[in-house]
Amino acid sequence: MLPSRPLLRAAVFALAVLQALASDTFIAAVYEHAVILPDATDEPVSPDDALALMNRNMDVLEGAIKEAAQQGAHIIVTPEDGIYGWRFTRETIYPYLEDIPDPAVNWIPCTDPTRFAPAPVQERLSCMARNNSIYVVANIGDKKPCNSSDPSCPSDGRYQYNTDVVFDPEGKLVARYHKYNLFRRETQFNYPKEPEAITFETPFGKFGIFTCFDILFHEPAVVLVSELQVDTVLFPTAWMNVLPFLSAVEFHSAWAMGMGVNLLSANTHNISLAMTGDGLFTPEGPAAYHYDSGTEEGRLLLAELSTRPRLSATYPPAVNWSSFATSIKKFPGEKDTFSGAVRRDIFTFSELRHKAGNYTVCQGDLCCHLIYRMANKSKDEVYVLGAFDGLHGSLIKYHWQVCTLLKCKSPDLNTCGQPVETAQTKFETFSLSGTFGTNYVFPEVLYSGVQLAPGEFEVLRDGRLKSKHGTSKPLVTATLFGRLYEKDLPHPLRTSP
Repeated sequence: MLPSRPLLRAAVFALAVLQALASDTFIAAVYEHAVILPDATDEPVSPDDALALMNRNMDVLEGAIKEAAQQGAHIIVTPEDGIYGWRFTRETIYPYLEDIPDPAVNWIPCTDPTRFAPAPVQERLSCMARNNSIYVVANIGDKKPCNSSDPSCPSDGRYQYNTDVVFDPEGKLVARYHKYNLFRRETQFNYPKEPEAITFETPFGKFGIFTCFDILFHEPAVVLVSELQVDTVLFPTAWMNVLPFLSAVEFHSAWAMGMGVNLLSANTHNISLAMTGDGLFTPEGPAAYHYDSGTEEGRLLLAELSTRPRLSATYPPAVNWSSFATSIKKFPGEKDTFSGAVRRDIFTFSELRHKAGNYTVCQGDLCCHLIYRMANKSKDEVYVLGAFDGLHGSLIKYHWQVCTLLKCKSPDLNTCGQPVETAQTKFETFSLSGTFGTNYVFPEVLYSGVQLAPGEFEVLRDGRLKSKHGTSKPLVTATLFGRLYEKDLPHPLRTSP
């Protein structure tokens, strides 16, 4: 007699749990999705039309989920805005929203779809997880009614939240996260009254979750990692690449290294908005990543990761980010400086005039030190050492300390800091350090063609970012980002009740 489908599914799930418990690693997947966007409209569409669009996107996501499961993945992360896209006002996004309950209700939408009806999107996501015995992470919209007794209740009588959900391999809703740091264009959503630090346990580690712009702030990002000690962060994002420092793959990899956790970053894919770049990043560097600014196709990535990276034999040692830089005398060069803009941030730069040398550049409380030797300096390329100590951002301002070795866009020094993707000059060696006032520093090296440099650089305990054996490809930038969260200005848009 053959076992019933529920018994067979339970047996498969139990076997997967035992296998995960017996292993120090797990297989993770992320999917970069070329989202099918709604037509721009000033009027809300019908619920049926909204669901039709979401089903078209979920058809694509379901294919990626099935493929990931077939390749042994235990969990898959899909992007922010991956089910309905963007181009919304507060009114026009409403037909796409569902009421997402607290996971404490112990709900499997796939087997009990009417309990919190209507919830067709949650039902379908739940069934994707259940039918493929995999954790599924998705980004959707949550709506919550409110009334006049709540002084912060919007005039239309509801809160609307940018929301991540996680369904386990049985299809149960196990996590719900409301994005706390909204990007300036997300006027269709409300800010949660309080930041949420969402974690959940799996057979392969402790997970936390947040969304896109959240990664730049203390709450919830630092709280999850430093206080709640998660092993892996799930990160749906819709990241618009901003070179030379804030392309998705370079910053997300740097953040994972600086924070000492796995980061599963799933990006949307839209070339016209410079959205591309996702990956599976670890404390040692990228396990897999993808950056494609030339096609309109999505991409599935898988990699085997450590379940508890802090216990790994290769886990990087603790770093005193200012130790080396504060122990040495200034190198020559601090008097021969000029100002240049990286977007709106005014850096202090010093040109590297020779094939090899030692330089120091200071701004505010930060001094950046560089020792370098170029392998094949192109006569048409100019490199600079730069320092920035101040508030970054236009409307929402937060405090950076940045030390960078970067290629200028052209020999004209006025172009230093402008976006650059390609270079010709390789370095035999470089060592970059700074007198950082924070322990939250993120190291990154970017090669020509927006390529990362896994295994080709290291961070020493005294805070030096060093090349190991020279650069195998031409260098665009080597950067140390410091975040002084305590110096951030109050958020100008978030309101309290």
